[in-house]
Amino acid sequence: MVSLKQLFLQNLAQTTDFPLAIEFESAEGNYLIEKGGKKHLDLISGISVSNIGHRHPRVVAAIKNQVDKYMHLMVYGEFVQAPQVMLANKLISILPNHLNAVYLVNSGAEAIDGAIKLAKRYTARPEIVSFENAYHGSSHGPLSIMGSEEFKTAYRPLVPGSRVLPYNNFEVISQITSKTAAVVIESVQSEAGYKTPTEGYLKAIQDRCREVGALLILDEIQTGFGRTGHLFGFQHDQIAPDIVTLAKGLGGGMPIGAFVAAKKVMDSFKQNPILGHITTFGGHPVCAAAALANVEVITEEKWYLSAKKKEQRFRELLVHDEIHDVSGRGLMLSVTLRDFATVQSVMHSCIEQGVIIDWFLFNQNALRISPPLTITLEEINYACRAILNGLNQVPR
Repeated sequence: MVSLKQLFLQNLAQTTDFPLAIEFESAEGNYLIEKGGKKHLDLISGISVSNIGHRHPRVVAAIKNQVDKYMHLMVYGEFVQAPQVMLANKLISILPNHLNAVYLVNSGAEAIDGAIKLAKRYTARPEIVSFENAYHGSSHGPLSIMGSEEFKTAYRPLVPGSRVLPYNNFEVISQITSKTAAVVIESVQSEAGYKTPTEGYLKAIQDRCREVGALLILDEIQTGFGRTGHLFGFQHDQIAPDIVTLAKGLGGGMPIGAFVAAKKVMDSFKQNPILGHITTFGGHPVCAAAALANVEVITEEKWYLSAKKKEQRFRELLVHDEIHDVSGRGLMLSVTLRDFATVQSVMHSCIEQGVIIDWFLFNQNALRISPPLTITLEEINYACRAILNGLNQVPR
């Protein structure tokens, strides 16, 4: 009989020649449970998705409750559907006051696509500025502003009018001009290995955008909903975007994204042409209900307030001759090692010890640490022991 793993390899599209291919049967809280019952502490949260852990009871209850009422009814934006309306109201209540119009979509890449379109439509300008080693998604629009030529070159020609600038470089900010519709930037660069902005850098970009009339789009797809120690990463820098993009940690494990702007900006989609942005499944009622429950848990239980303390515990324990650096903010940390072979060796050692860890697209010499915000100090101790054990097994 053909096994499930064999069917996975035969029938599902693969994105590498070396998928982990672990067969999980269930997940609960901070753990993934493998076929056979082995538990794995989740140090990556499905890449910064499960901020309150897997299958949180309030999220599961919201899903079940909504399924009993209705699922998809109509393309986004036509019918009054309570899950969408209540989620938008909740998001507006925790964002800066001027961000008062929410467009719900299906993913982070779609949120970036919509935000780029909105900026071009509102400003009537052709250029989008982004930064080296930035990752905003893999569909054609986000790919065009991605900060890695290695990942882009096989798909050219891409969307024209994209300018990629060096990151954390104050001198090139002047290249944001009156031709720029928007600057798209992450509040912490995610796939570069959790690179944080230099003090004053995001403020300088915001000031330049205001000077030339460009919009500032902040990508909070990985940083949002408590991961950095604030609800949103941009709060560390005391700035406010013109458009913010959300996904990953928004849905409580369900697929959903959003871009949020001032209503006067978002209204650009209503005319010349009408239906300026369309999505069939954006704001799916079940996903929106799950997201609302998830955001309520995050804002009520405030797990993010302990992120700094937990970050410090990781930093205290992750000391080893093979560790060159630990960077990042809150519960998004990057552990720089010697090379990719070392990273792979430690990853597989951790899996054997019951800890799931990962690497980065643009920094393959580093381990990604992005656990649920609910991880305990005892679980951090165990995870760090597993990493150090893995490092001790690396050939010198």
